[in-house]
This record gives sequence, C-alpha cells and structure tokens, in this order.
Amino acid sequence: MRRSGRNIVTLIIVISIVIFGGFLLYFNSVQPGKLDIFAQCLKDKGAVFYGAFWCPHCQNQKALFGKSAKLLPYVECSTADGKFQLPACQEKKVQGYPTWEFFDGSRQSGELTLDQLSEKTTCSLPVNT
Repeated sequence: MRRSGRNIVTLIIVISIVIFGGFLLYFNSVQPGKLDIFAQCLKDKGAVFYGAFWCPHCQNQKALFGKSAKLLPYVECSTADGKFQLPACQEKKVQGYPTWEFFDGSRQSGELTLDQLSEKTTCSLPVNT
C-alpha cells in the first residue's frame, strides 16, 4: 500500500512538471521577439537578406535576431542538396553569403551588426538591445 501511494505522488509530481513545462513553452512561443518591429521595418524599407542554410555566417546573422529571425526579409539561395544556387539569387548575381541588398540598390556582404542595418535602413532599434 505504501509503495503505491508513493507511486501516485510521484506520478502527480511528474504530470505537474510536464504541464508546467508545456505552459512555459506555449507562453514563450506566443510572446513577440525583442526585434520583431526592427525585422519588420527592414522588410518594409526594402532590405533583402540573401543566404544559404549551410552558411555559418548566415546562421550567425539570424542568431542576432533571436526569435525575430522568422520576420527577416530572407531569401534562401541554396538548393536543398547545398550544391547549387537557386535562380532568384543567380538573377541578382549574389556571389557570397550573407549578402544584404537595400532599397537604394546598394549591397553589403558579410555579417552586419544591428547598428549597421539600422543606419542603412533608418529603422530604429529597440532601446534595450
């Protein structure tokens, strides 16, 4: 009897932890990213980020935005096998990754800081970045 009582208590604790963890994951997923407005502004100002899924510098660039990276004006340039460049990037003559193209037609290659992107697009960064 005593053992089954402990098993029930353990089961209740495990279920409580799972429910609480699920609540935290859900709550975190519905919260906006710190740079959502900034990323949306980049898109609205005509900036385009060309990259490749296999490119470590592109991954670093996206990491600067955290969960706001999903809002970036990103164009994937690589085929799924990573061997070729997709036509959209060939037409734009993208030669390296990451490449940012701006409304005025200018381009910058390599990882850009948030400040550099802000200066180039006039998009304001949140105060607490």
